[in-house]
Amino acid sequence: MNMPRFRIPILAVGFALLAASACETLQKGVGAIDAQSAKVQSVAKVAKQIRSTFADISEEEEYYIGRAVAANILTRYDVYNNEGLNLYLNAVGAAVAAYSDRPETYAGYHVLVLDTDEVNALAAPSGFIFLTRGLLKRCKDEDTLADILAHEIGHVCAKHGLQSIRKSRLTDAFKLLGEQAAQKYGPQELAQLTGVFENVLGDIAEKLIERGYDRKYEYEADELAAEFAARMRYDGGGLLDFLGTMAKDSTGSSDKGWFKTHPGPQDRIGRVKGQVKTFMREKVRTDRFRAAFRGLK
Repeated sequence: MNMPRFRIPILAVGFALLAASACETLQKGVGAIDAQSAKVQSVAKVAKQIRSTFADISEEEEYYIGRAVAANILTRYDVYNNEGLNLYLNAVGAAVAAYSDRPETYAGYHVLVLDTDEVNALAAPSGFIFLTRGLLKRCKDEDTLADILAHEIGHVCAKHGLQSIRKSRLTDAFKLLGEQAAQKYGPQELAQLTGVFENVLGDIAEKLIERGYDRKYEYEADELAAEFAARMRYDGGGLLDFLGTMAKDSTGSSDKGWFKTHPGPQDRIGRVKGQVKTFMREKVRTDRFRAAFRGLK
């Protein structure tokens, strides 16, 4: 299966979620925007495309939000440089996504490994999924890996990332983006606009990294993971195995990463145990898993 590489340009937080072309300008500051009238006029063009309500965010807009949040995440973590492992993870992720409730997003699903021993998994809007080395080292086979990816894909399917946006800040942004107002923007208004979107993106990134999704979203993602895995006959017991490992993991810290952002593993096991379906874990899957994970440190 040919998979696209996971490449996210480091976009400026802020207006990047709605207009990628404005990113460079925002990075240089409001003064640069004010000095280039063409960039000011681009605000009006974007204003025509956005929606007045949260529910009306389009697939394309979700993609730009997700890409900007992903860029924010990559300012906090280094990328693990292992192309073979990355291609394998994307292939498994694409296979699981194909059996999900949302097999396609605007630009597809993408999986990337973060170079940290911290145990965590993050799913940004539109299908940007991050797994840490620390988490991958706790996976024993492809079925376990697929179940974890199914959980993260569940977050994307249910649009938990978008639901985590503070709607009040989006409302403030929409008020600023009237076409007539855009024609009159000065440095103060542009600074306000930039700040609004920086805060929106910062909220999502902080939610993912520091606080995690609400418990109800985690439970829903577990249920979806069990369903997606069963559709393609991955052993749903892999999720239970992983949660059991986390429950016993004495090296983890309760105030860091997965241990901080996810509900207790025993609680999750109790809730999802009756929903998972078990299947034989095929040797071919285990063999390719071991080959891809060889050398993971």
